[in-house]
Amino acid sequence: METIAVSYLRANLMKILKEIEHGEIINITSRGKVVAKLIPPEYSRENAKNKLKEISKTAVINDVISPIDVQWKVME
Repeated sequence: METIAVSYLRANLMKILKEIEHGEIINITSRGKVVAKLIPPEYSRENAKNKLKEISKTAVINDVISPIDVQWKVME
């Protein structure tokens, strides 16, 4: 992951956009602090799909809408 200053982004916008288009993730800094992250448009979707696949290996997915027949104890 590359980190660049806002001033460098302004001066090299087209170059940076090409890097992002090819899969690069870039942190943008202002006065040494990261203020933004540029990522390819499909990156977040792919990342989410991969995380869901990983979770589905160990998660138990059931019907979460229908009522259950379990009585809960109220503690006062």
